[in-house]
Amino acid sequence: MLRVAVDAMGGDYAPSEIVRGAVSAVKRTRDLKIFLVGSAEAIKKSMGGEKDFSRIEIINAEEVIGNNEEPGLAIRSKKKSSMIKAIQLVRSGDADAVISAGNTGALMAGGLLFLGRLSGIKRPALMTVFPSFKGQGTVVLDIGANMDAKPEHLLHYALMGRIYAREVLGKKNPRVALLNVGTEESKGNNQVKNAFRLIQANVDHFIGNVEAKEIFQNVTDVLVCDGFVGNVLLKTVEGLSRDIFGYLREEIKKDFKARLASPLFRSIFKKISASLDESEYGGSLLLGLKGVCFKCHGSSREKAINQALINQVYPFMQKKINKKIEEALKQSC
Repeated sequence: MLRVAVDAMGGDYAPSEIVRGAVSAVKRTRDLKIFLVGSAEAIKKSMGGEKDFSRIEIINAEEVIGNNEEPGLAIRSKKKSSMIKAIQLVRSGDADAVISAGNTGALMAGGLLFLGRLSGIKRPALMTVFPSFKGQGTVVLDIGANMDAKPEHLLHYALMGRIYAREVLGKKNPRVALLNVGTEESKGNNQVKNAFRLIQANVDHFIGNVEAKEIFQNVTDVLVCDGFVGNVLLKTVEGLSRDIFGYLREEIKKDFKARLASPLFRSIFKKISASLDESEYGGSLLLGLKGVCFKCHGSSREKAINQALINQVYPFMQKKINKKIEEALKQSC
C-alpha cells in the first residue's frame, strides 16, 4: 500500500477541492491510502457523503500556514499546522509522500528540515513537466528551489530529470539539454559553460544547449537550468498561455463573423488548450529529498490534485525513483 499525506488546508480552494481530488484518486487506485491533514470538521464537510473509505484517514490539524507567511518562521512557529503534520508523517514512516498546494517556501524548507537530502544531493530541485505540442512533454528543473546553482548542482538535476523521464514518462533514452541563450557550446555564462562539460562527461544522451523558443517542439526530454531562470520561464509560459486564450475569447466576442465561425474551430481550440493545460501534471516534485515531496499550484482544483497523485506521486513511489537517483549519483561520482 502506497501512503500519501495530503495537506488539505493548503491552496486557494482548500479544503473542498483538495479533498475532492484526493477522494477521486483513491477511487481510481486499489493500493493508495490518503491521510487528509487539516481541520477534521472542514474535511468531513468537504467529503459530503463520501465517508466510507477505508483508505482515507483524517488527521486533525487546526493551524494553517498562510501563503504570505515567511517560510522559516512559519515552520518553526506552526509545528501543529496541516503542512508540517503532513511532512512529519513522512518523516515518521507513516506515509511515503507529502503533497501540498500551500506556501511553496514553507514546503521546501520543511522538506529539507524534516526529511533531509538524498545521499550525494547538495541542492534539491523543483521539477515539473512542461506540456508540448508533440510527445509527452518535457521535464524541466530547477523551476525555483535554488536561485544560485553551481555547475555540479546542474549535473545532479540532469541525472534526476533523466531518471524521472525514463521511469515515469516512459521515455526509453531521454535526451538531456541545458537551457541557454544559444545552441553553441561557447554560449552562456561560466555557470552554464562549466555545467555543459560536466553533463557531457557524465550523462548519456546529452544533446547540448537548447533555446527557450524550442521547448514546445519536443527537441529534448529533460531541460536543465537554475531556479532563477526556471522560475522566470515557468511564469512566462503560464502567463502567456493564459493570456493568449483570454485574448482570443475576447476578440471572438467582438467580431460577429468570428462568433459564427467559432463552433467550427472549437475542437481545435480544445485540443490546443488541453496540450498546454498545467493541471494535467498538477505541479512540481521537489527532487533530491528523502521521501517524496510534491508542490501543487496554489490555484489547484480537484483535477490538478487528482492528476498530481495519480500521474506523478503514485508512479514516483511505485517505481522507487529515489533509490534509482541515489544509484545514478554513485555511478557518476
